[in-house]
Amino acid sequence: MTAATTPVKLAEALSARRTPEQLRARRVLMWRQLLTSLWAPLTLVGLLFIPYLFVIESSRAAASWAKPAMQFFGAAMFFYWLGLLGWRLASKREQALRKLRHEARELFHEAERIFQRLPDKLPPNAAEGLTEQSIRVEDASIAADVPRLEKEVRALDKLHEDLFGAYRKQSGWETVSGFGKALAIALLIRTIFIEPYRIPSGSMLPTLEIGDQVFVNKFVYGVRIPFINKVPFQFIRAPMRGDVIVFNNPIETDKDFIKRVVGLPGDKIEVIDEVIHVNGVPQQRRLVSSDFIARNLSPRGEWYDDPSALYEEQLGEVAHAVLQDPSHPHGHVTEGPFVVPEDHVFVMGDNRDNSSDSRVGFVGMGHPPAYVPYGNIKGKAMVVWLSLGYGGLFSGFFDGTGLRLDRFFEPVR
Repeated sequence: MTAATTPVKLAEALSARRTPEQLRARRVLMWRQLLTSLWAPLTLVGLLFIPYLFVIESSRAAASWAKPAMQFFGAAMFFYWLGLLGWRLASKREQALRKLRHEARELFHEAERIFQRLPDKLPPNAAEGLTEQSIRVEDASIAADVPRLEKEVRALDKLHEDLFGAYRKQSGWETVSGFGKALAIALLIRTIFIEPYRIPSGSMLPTLEIGDQVFVNKFVYGVRIPFINKVPFQFIRAPMRGDVIVFNNPIETDKDFIKRVVGLPGDKIEVIDEVIHVNGVPQQRRLVSSDFIARNLSPRGEWYDDPSALYEEQLGEVAHAVLQDPSHPHGHVTEGPFVVPEDHVFVMGDNRDNSSDSRVGFVGMGHPPAYVPYGNIKGKAMVVWLSLGYGGLFSGFFDGTGLRLDRFFEPVR
């Protein structure tokens, strides 16, 4: 075999050498490695999370059974992960096997890279020798024989040194390009598909609590070009009344806000005696509790009780909860009218008397109204994936802030 005829794909050479029994044993080992990886529970949650998002977004009623099912599965995967971690830490044999198998994989990938990059500079028998030794390593790995596997991996490493020598060192370009690819994928996901956002204040209570971490659907409204805040085209639809959106504050552009869409382009919005009117039509709401206690956070980072009146409001086709300060003036009080410009939306917080929103220019009382351009909208809030808020696990150690398991997988309505 000459350098010109040396197979560039070592995987093909290995596949040709394996017997049917070796192929079956290799598949069993592969699945065992996958299912005992610490990434396995996280991957399984992620795989189920995708259809869960589709179900709760397509049917509001489905959340009544989908959320408990997802929470149960998430808890099971958490204990699965803890069990794997405990087993991995306790079993020295498993630690050694995983370390050696990882080294073997790295050596194999290194050989493939060198064959692809420098096929004409390698000895004529390089592929044959590597294939033979790789089969020995694989047999020892399948047998889970630590001493034998260590011996064969060391032999494979020495063979690499003899065959490749100076070519073994990965080039600087390969390192940079590998990092660049990973960074590009991460940026693509955050720009087009999904992005996390943490709720920093109580302006969206009780829908979203302080410390909730939500996933934002980036593509439902279209591809947004960051920095210039343009949406060249829409994927699915424009923002709708009742959507909870994350957007780049048009007044203080270095800040992201989360509010609910109340007005669409061309709408006339008025708030009369605490009731929203859209184009002259009052949006129905009913009192649920006059002594609701919300948990808010002071500027000094201290939790406090915030007595509020809890309402259920019907905003178009979306029913959601809102809070009103019981001391809010109850006479004939009117805010607006606010006329929404083209390609903009008018937004409000669900905590109506504790929200810097479109009514006050995202600044505070006394400021002119402000509207959110379509290009500033980052996406639609979908679901709470993590919550570090008031109460929950370990809250006694962190001044009242704990892990809120009851908030996990909570749909944003």
